[in-house]
Order: sequence, then C-alpha cells, then structure tokens
Amino acid sequence: MPGTQVRESQIRASLLSALRDRHGGDPNTLIREELGLCAGTRRVDLAVINGELVGFEIKSDQDTLYRLAGQADAYGLVLDRVTLVTTARYIDKAAALVPTWWGLIRADPAEESVKTPIGDDDASAREAVLTRVRPAALNTEQDPFAVVQLLWREEALAILRERGLHRGLERKRRWIIWQHLAEALPLPELRALTRDQLRARRTWPGGH
Repeated sequence: MPGTQVRESQIRASLLSALRDRHGGDPNTLIREELGLCAGTRRVDLAVINGELVGFEIKSDQDTLYRLAGQADAYGLVLDRVTLVTTARYIDKAAALVPTWWGLIRADPAEESVKTPIGDDDASAREAVLTRVRPAALNTEQDPFAVVQLLWREEALAILRERGLHRGLERKRRWIIWQHLAEALPLPELRALTRDQLRARRTWPGGH
C-alpha cells in the first residue's frame, strides 16, 4: 500500500504476536517489553530471554534515526543478538548505522489477512507485514560490567553471597557490587546467571 505509513504501535503489535507464536509454549522463555539496559539509561523495545538475551529495536515511519548509533553502542555491551525492525523508509539508512551482526526486519503496511514471515513459521499479523532482511548474528563483544547491570542490587549481592564473595559488600552501593561481580566470574557464567535471574523474577518494579 504505497504512501501508507507504519506506526510504532502497529509494528510492536505484529512483532509481539509473532514472538508469542514462536515462544509462547516455552516456559523457559520470557518476552519483556522496554527492558532497561546500562542501569536504565537505555531501554530496548522488546527482549526475548531464554538461552540467549535477544533484543528488538523498533523504528517506525514516525521515528527518527537520531539515537540509533548510541543505542547500537549500548546494546552491543549487553545483548547476545539484536534485530532492528524498521520500515522501507529507513531500512537502507539504518543498516549503515548498526553493526553488521544486527539482524534487519522490514515492516510494511498489511491487510488483516496477511501472513508475517519472520522465522521458520509464518505468524498472523493484523497491523504490519514483517519481512526478514538479514538474520541476527551472535555478538561476541559484551562487557561484563554492563551485563551485570541488568541485575538489581540484591540479586547481584545474592550471587556473590552464594559464592562467599560478599564480605564487606553488604552495605555497599550497587555500582560497587556490580563491579565485584563482574570481576569475580567469567563472562559466560555471568551471562547465564543474569538470564536465569531475569526469567525468575516474579515482579518487575520500575527501575533498579
């Protein structure tokens, strides 16, 4: 439908629907909107947390790409994979602003009956057609300190306490606890522990 703009709410609804179709039956997968990164200074639009921490960033026709380069830098410190979901208006320009390991999905206007191919299986979408342009590759450059900032203070302290590494830290600020944790364990273990903790949360109060 030439000339029809695609709104953020339309892309988000279609992407959520597709992700829930793909992961809804998996008790080990958590889908989270607006996941705070880097102590809440950045928020990725959608995150899928299971054996990996995968982010999806949405840029609609009403958005700009002004913040994208900065978001790419921050997301690269934390996330295992990232996919940018954007429209035909921005897809080429955006591709030049994000790392080559990012995936790309193009969002186009859709009729209610259109199917949305973003993976191995099609998913129904009422609001937008999502077409995979490039799959996301694995990010190998995460920063341990940025990864552990996904944890709340007490979560990070509990991990240290379980390993007998908490001495002198009980009353310290979260930044110091994060730093000790980031230095105490290898990155693969930190990533796995952080994902496990995120999936285990029963509530998600705002902020850390």
